[in-house]
Amino acid sequence: MINVIVTYTVKADRVAENEDLVQAVYDQLRQIADPDVHYATFKKADGCTFVHVAFFPSEEKQKVLSDSSAFRAFQADLLQRCEVPPKAEPVMPIDSYNFRL
Repeated sequence: MINVIVTYTVKADRVAENEDLVQAVYDQLRQIADPDVHYATFKKADGCTFVHVAFFPSEEKQKVLSDSSAFRAFQADLLQRCEVPPKAEPVMPIDSYNFRL
């Protein structure tokens, strides 16, 4: 299993752009419709900090996301959009209950 949380803060004037790019990733994932890819994005109360949570059963399934054209477009100038660069951290799930968005 590959489980990761990525957190970063974008510049206030680039929040809408970042949200549009994130939404494009979800639009493409919905077209791919792989049931083994578990991915969610949250925005913290500050309005500029984004948290991405991803769970993949294998590296092959992780590529469903990383190889998508929308995800590559999202990543293309991410560092230029950021006040605080992305920090990816592996996580170990303990449990969940009825976790849906």
